[in-house]
Amino acid sequence: MTDRPRVVPDRDELLALGRSAGLDAVGIAPAEPFASTLRDLEERKAAGLHGGMAFTYRKPERSTDPGQALPGAQAIVVGARSYLRDESSVHAPEGRCIERPSGERTEGRVARYAWSDHYRDLRGGLDVVAARLRGDGWRARVLVDDNALVDREAARRAGIGWYGKNANLLLPGQGSWFVLGSVLTDAPLPTTQPDELVADGCGTCTRCLDGCPTGAIVAPGVVDARRCLAWLLQVDGPFPAEHRVALGGRIYGCDDCQEVCPPNRRVERRVTPPPAGPEAEIVVDVLGMLGASDDELLARHGRWYIPRRQPRYLRRNALVVLGNVADPHDPEAVAALRNALDDDDPLIRSHAVWAVRRLGRDDLLAEVPGLVDDPDPEIQAELAASIVSRSG
Repeated sequence: MTDRPRVVPDRDELLALGRSAGLDAVGIAPAEPFASTLRDLEERKAAGLHGGMAFTYRKPERSTDPGQALPGAQAIVVGARSYLRDESSVHAPEGRCIERPSGERTEGRVARYAWSDHYRDLRGGLDVVAARLRGDGWRARVLVDDNALVDREAARRAGIGWYGKNANLLLPGQGSWFVLGSVLTDAPLPTTQPDELVADGCGTCTRCLDGCPTGAIVAPGVVDARRCLAWLLQVDGPFPAEHRVALGGRIYGCDDCQEVCPPNRRVERRVTPPPAGPEAEIVVDVLGMLGASDDELLARHGRWYIPRRQPRYLRRNALVVLGNVADPHDPEAVAALRNALDDDDPLIRSHAVWAVRRLGRDDLLAEVPGLVDDPDPEIQAELAASIVSRSG
């Protein structure tokens, strides 16, 4: 029995197939090691800028070498899918229109990319491309939100966009509201890599650096994860006290550096995005999160990155948001804080102490027997810390 002859797909036909499968931009990069990216990752990891983030920092030598993810890889088909959506038509399950946290003060804001599972739709488009390659006799591996490959660099090398000063990839005329993924293949595909990669379109603009609430963008294209709110919401342990006020009403992710970006703002003025869809979760009821069971939290928010898949971190984040946005005299908020102050988990108790003091409701501390003498060092640190309450 002889192997069926392998056919190299026509490049333009393959790109068109990706676009017809729902990808907004498609390109092909050579599967050569990303030497410059490896150097950047190693330098930033050595400087501590990764803030404990594993992802592509775990093994930089792997995430910058496509051949380790697929031995014999010759090309990378890169896909981008927009997650810019119109939120105006989104309704809560009971029919109540969802507003931003300014309208419902116990609600936490979710970053745009996490409103819906946009990675699912991205993967669906890339799966179509991979199926075509496999049907022609080649190996293909789809990588979406995977630490095996630095997808932004693959996209840059495919000529899809340039690195903005906020370290996101921007597509010319389309901005940065995109999720990225790749198909690694051993097919010798002609690339779309231009002789000169997409030119920097940021110029002298520094709005993302100036607009970051914690100053996490420490240089053009360089983010200190130890200050990045989106990352801090995903780390284990206590939420860093020095960044809790800056977190504001964000419950998952942070869009500030993209929202102030002029290319993104121009796109939003020029283009009417598709509706977010009925499943979109733009805001979350933080009081509901605090009252939910572990199983309920994982069922509702399981597609988010949760440290060690432990719902306690969702409650931790909810308490910080509660301290920043709740009405100090809202009976439901006060009841949730009382419960959290008496929780068995010291992580929850310590963050409840911060939230209570942030709201200027220190009187609640005396209502929990033994709290002021709690031996946990984190709780004693919270009780002793100097905190500026919102009322003061």
